[in-house]
Amino acid sequence: MNLASQSGEAGSSQLLFANFNQDDTSLAVGTRSGYKFFSLSSVDKLEQIYECSKAVFDSSKEISWYVHFSAYSSLADTEDVCIVERLFSSSLVAIVSLKAPRKLKVCHFKKGTEICNYSYSNTILAVRLNRQRLIVCLEESLYIHNIRDMKVLHTIRETPPNPSGLCALSISNDNCYLAYPGSATIGEVQVFDTVNLRAANMIPAHDSPLAALAFDASGSKLATASEKGTVIRVFSIPEGQKLFEFRRGMKRCVSICSLAFSMEGLFLSASSNTETVHIFKLETLRERPQEEPTTWTGYFGRALMASTSYLPSQMSDMFNQGRAFATVRLPFSGHKNICALAIIQKIPRLLVAAADGYLYIYNLDPQDGGECTLMKQHKLDGTVDSANEILEAAPHDRPLIAQAYSVAVAKGYSEDQGAVGGAGVEDDMSSLRLDEDNEQPPMTLETD
Repeated sequence: MNLASQSGEAGSSQLLFANFNQDDTSLAVGTRSGYKFFSLSSVDKLEQIYECSKAVFDSSKEISWYVHFSAYSSLADTEDVCIVERLFSSSLVAIVSLKAPRKLKVCHFKKGTEICNYSYSNTILAVRLNRQRLIVCLEESLYIHNIRDMKVLHTIRETPPNPSGLCALSISNDNCYLAYPGSATIGEVQVFDTVNLRAANMIPAHDSPLAALAFDASGSKLATASEKGTVIRVFSIPEGQKLFEFRRGMKRCVSICSLAFSMEGLFLSASSNTETVHIFKLETLRERPQEEPTTWTGYFGRALMASTSYLPSQMSDMFNQGRAFATVRLPFSGHKNICALAIIQKIPRLLVAAADGYLYIYNLDPQDGGECTLMKQHKLDGTVDSANEILEAAPHDRPLIAQAYSVAVAKGYSEDQGAVGGAGVEDDMSSLRLDEDNEQPPMTLETD
């Protein structure tokens, strides 16, 4: 959720960016003064695990930097952070600031060192990471880096205008696909194989331009939504076959803010600029239990569904569209937000980080669905809200059944790829373990 261009957003004026990491175990927050990482292992506490921020002491009028777990100045010059992306639970972080919107810094935050930096021809709109690739999205081009040495492997040039930086990268090593808009006027999705560096498919997903994209954890499914916002579709990847179609609503068009799969791929959430978040269950008709109707309306509904084969295709599609399995009623509307479906303390939860400066945590009943219960809300700046009391657990709280950098980054300008590569820190390459998800910096240090 990038708020750098949302000058009219109410609430937290310091908040510029918020996003969940690839497996929804931590939350990254970018602000005017720096950035923070929070652990998502508990409902009743938003535990801060790292902070890089600037504090001004009025008494002495001197500026002091607080860089937690680090005494290095290479990270201390970061403020106005409009993009901060962490690789799973490792120490690798990609940073973009408003002061240098064309420059990407890749850092080892545990050691407080900068690994490398790259400059691009235009403003960086989005950065995506997995254990093989780092993607930098500009308005009309995409850069694909090898995350092992940060070299530019491929550049996709002259893409359709994409001012919002809409793109999605699968977190799977086996299905390492990139999705981005294939048109600025209709909802075509271009799917690109980032391992073999070739186009995989073009999916005609919607009639209207795209508004949101999301891969599931396996990289075998892609969810899409258009600017109209009434229908959510799920396609197989790379084939592009439509697997599911869900109707978010019929009364009004909305702006879809985010789509997110649960890690096991059973649920899909869709949030918008309204107060309602919809959660859909990805089950086929054959998987749904067949219940015998007991009322005349039930018999009428079954007869109506049986007659859809005789209806015009548009009406038949509408009757066959899935409806929300569960819903969330947010305490606001009109704010940009981003959602995640995560397992916290063995219970499925919906997490909503919003431009009003709060993280909302809801319980999801995986068996019965329905309206989700608000369990806790936390301030995204890490401070404690005295009015925030944890709610009593609902009776339906049910658990859901269910290598290292080895070479220095090349310096200099690449004529073929069009990115300027900055200096790399060779000593940190061997200490950054991309495959470890348990690196948690153990201390807090202060530097002047």
